[in-house]
Amino acid sequence: MPSRGSNRHVLPLRVLITSPVFPPDLGGPAVYVPAIGRYLVEQGHEVGVVAFCSDSQPTGFPFKVRAISRGPLPIRYLKAFFAVWREARNYDVVYVNEHLALLHVLAARLAGKQAVIRIMVDGAWEISHRKGWIDGDDIVTFETKDYGAKVRFARFLQKRWWNWCRRIISCSDFLRRIPIDRYGVPEDKLVLVYNAYHGPKAEDVDQDQAAARAELKLSGERRYLLTICRLMNWKRVDGIIRALKGLPQDVELLVAGDGDMEEEWKALAEQLGLAERVHFLGNVPHAQIPLYIRAADVFVLNSEYEGLSHTLLEVIHLGTPIVCTGVCGNPEVVAHEENGLLVKPGDDEGLRAAIARLLDDPQLARQYADESLIRAKKFTRAVTFPKVEGVLAEAAGLQAGIEPKLAAE
Repeated sequence: MPSRGSNRHVLPLRVLITSPVFPPDLGGPAVYVPAIGRYLVEQGHEVGVVAFCSDSQPTGFPFKVRAISRGPLPIRYLKAFFAVWREARNYDVVYVNEHLALLHVLAARLAGKQAVIRIMVDGAWEISHRKGWIDGDDIVTFETKDYGAKVRFARFLQKRWWNWCRRIISCSDFLRRIPIDRYGVPEDKLVLVYNAYHGPKAEDVDQDQAAARAELKLSGERRYLLTICRLMNWKRVDGIIRALKGLPQDVELLVAGDGDMEEEWKALAEQLGLAERVHFLGNVPHAQIPLYIRAADVFVLNSEYEGLSHTLLEVIHLGTPIVCTGVCGNPEVVAHEENGLLVKPGDDEGLRAAIARLLDDPQLARQYADESLIRAKKFTRAVTFPKVEGVLAEAAGLQAGIEPKLAAE
């Protein structure tokens, strides 16, 4: 008999979860969705998943996964729409984890089910950035400006699907303010629930740095920077490569993940004479991620945007010093000069200087890593997952006194 969690007033739920990525692919939702799915099953709930995934038949999970294979984006989203519409009729609530969620939320609505959406980005910014409609403006700038008809239409659609949802879960306070301040969504519709770390505790990863390097066949004589991300434009791995140019010859960069910018960034490393010091690892198996984090001297996240990075949560739990951009949700995890160093996005020289500072001062690096272990306590499943469970139950009307109704237009 599955154990019950702290939400003992929650009746058994049937939850359909959607995800834009799923293991073996890398990305925040590929970490979060399996973790929340397992948690809900452990609490006695039934879970199904519809996800974009390179593996057509993911296995090893205590719930059914309907994988949508890679292909042209419009076709993938149409396949997902019909999959969610068919599956949703067998569930009480649809938990949407998507950047571009119109079809997923519409499918839930047409199936007569409530949707709860977890936002990790302003989807209108993401599509506008990808399409080149906003001259490369970052998300903070985007929220302060008006643009042309295409951007206005993207914002209109996003506000519509947000209005269709019963609740909106934001993974950072930075994100929580965007629907409220920019889009006029009622504040009581937004719920702040931080992302949770679900991997091994620091003490449960047996390998120290030397042992991790030996297992990964990395040199014990070199110093390693590590970044883990989807290789999208706003992740700015190119800035880390340029920063590496100014660091000593014994420093190398490990890049875990794949994406649209991989070939361009490989060419940049070649152009700068760094091809032998920049290693693109592709999609590293999830089981090896803690080893790479342990093996690294400094973890670097140079993105222009993060909702609340799952990777940063992994790193603060595993005790590796951090340099990251002070944007969006990052300062909610890493406090400058307390448990890491924050730099401005696009400041390659500032990034180089911050990395060099930690490489040159191991005592300071250790101090920051130790402080991260203390801060990590608020980003645990025990703290955050019961909150998600309660929001889903409320949306489905499975708590006392709650009558489910479809959200207003």
